[in-house]
Amino acid sequence: MVSAIPEGTRSVTPHLIVKGARRAIDFYSKAFGARELYHMDGPGGSIVHAELQIGDSRLYLVDESPMGTGRAPQTLNGSSVAIHLFVPDVDASFQRAVGAGAKVTQPLMDMFWGDRFGQVRDPFGHIWSLATHKEDVAPDEMARRGAEAMAAMSPPRPAQKKAARARKRSAPKKAGKKRRR
Repeated sequence: MVSAIPEGTRSVTPHLIVKGARRAIDFYSKAFGARELYHMDGPGGSIVHAELQIGDSRLYLVDESPMGTGRAPQTLNGSSVAIHLFVPDVDASFQRAVGAGAKVTQPLMDMFWGDRFGQVRDPFGHIWSLATHKEDVAPDEMARRGAEAMAAMSPPRPAQKKAARARKRSAPKKAGKKRRR
């Protein structure tokens, strides 16, 4: 009996659209250790379908085509999706991706949720999050750490800005300096 999900694939399988699928396959091999399983050539040297294996997951890939419904990030001037890749050694994997031509969009750092994490943009415009899970964090601790992290990242709210201006205005003036109005 035929399986509803092809052997070796998962229920959710990213299907990336790129300009230059052959170059993308080469890049993903160098950057992430991807192994090409299959590709189908199309007109004019394009690739109409490719399957890559990265770790225990598959990735589908296709050249952008006027007949297709999707567009490459380069055509769209960005991507709203990040592909999250867990690896055993994120520091080495991150450097390998950057060495292959990826651009750092978020440097590696230890995150409050227990991962060492960073992001890169590949030469085709796709965003990749790379991580190594370092710590299992209990829900209560995650909430505490998350609140601290969000507070540190958040710009001051208008009420906080207003209070800071009021404190500055009411602070004692230094001798010898006139206040501008």
